[in-house]
Amino acid sequence: MARTDHRTMRRVLRREIAGTIGLLTDEHDFRAMRRYRTFTFDDHLTYLRQMEALLRTRAAEGTQTTLALFDPEEYAEFCTVTGLDADNPASRTRFTAELAATGATVPYDGRPLTDLVPALVDEAVRQATWEYASTLLARLGPCPTCGEDIGRAAFTRASHLLSRILDTAPAGNRHLVCSVSGPPETLVTVLHADRNDEGTTHLDEAEALEFTSVLALGLATRSPGGLVMRTSAPAAPDRVYGWRLRGNSLDPLTAGEVFDAYCTDVESGDLVSPESDVDYCAPPDLGDQGTAPGHHH
Repeated sequence: MARTDHRTMRRVLRREIAGTIGLLTDEHDFRAMRRYRTFTFDDHLTYLRQMEALLRTRAAEGTQTTLALFDPEEYAEFCTVTGLDADNPASRTRFTAELAATGATVPYDGRPLTDLVPALVDEAVRQATWEYASTLLARLGPCPTCGEDIGRAAFTRASHLLSRILDTAPAGNRHLVCSVSGPPETLVTVLHADRNDEGTTHLDEAEALEFTSVLALGLATRSPGGLVMRTSAPAAPDRVYGWRLRGNSLDPLTAGEVFDAYCTDVESGDLVSPESDVDYCAPPDLGDQGTAPGHHH
C-alpha cells in the first residue's frame, strides 16, 4: 500500500516537472548529428514524427514541455569547452539544459510541429538579432563630446521614438518593420503592437526589446535604414507609412515614396499592382527629434 502511494506521488510530481527538448528542425542539422553513434535515428521525418508523439504523450500526462533549437555546431563547441564526450546522451541532455536557460525556446501547446518549428526558428533569429545589436551598441563607447555612453543613449532615444510612433498611430493592429544596413549584414526586425479603442497597447516585450535595439543601432551608427508601419482596423482601409533613418533621426517618407517602395519589384524594378483597400500615406508628426550639436547620439 505504501509503495503504491509512493508511486502515485511520484507520478503527480512528474506532472509538475517542466522539461526542455532540443529539436533538430532541419535536415542539415539532423545529418550532422548522425555522426554520433549514440544518435540512433537515421531519417529526419521519422525523428520528427516520434518527437511529436512524445510531445503529445507528455501533454496528455499533464507535463509541460519547452522546445529549444538544437544546433549541432554549438553542441560540438559546448562539449569541447566543457570536456564532455559529444557521443554521449548525457552530454546532449546537459547541453539542452543550457539551452533552456540561455537559448531560444517556445512552449509546446499542442500545435503540430509544422506550426511550432517556424515559431521556434523565428524566436532564435529574434534572439540572435537582439544579441548582435546589443553587442554592437555596447562597443560604441562614450561620446567624445559629453562622455555619455552612446549605446545607452541611443537605446533611450529609440525607446522614445518607438513610443511616439505607437502613440500617434490609429487604433487597431500595428505591424512595424525596421531595417538597418551595414557590415556585415542588414538587420531586420519586426514588432506587432495592437491598440484597442481604450488606448491600451499590447505588444510582446521580447519583440519590443529587439526592435528598439536594432533601431538604436541604426541611430547610433547613422547607418542607412528605414522603419515602416502598417495599421489595420475593421471597416477601414489599411494605412501604410514610414520613415527613413537619416543621421540620428527619422525623416518621414512621402506618400509617393511609400507607394514606390511597396509597389516596385525589388529585383526587376518593375511596378506591381497596389493592394486594394490600402492607403499609402505620409506619417504623423513625431515632434521634435533634435539632439545637442556635435554629439554622436
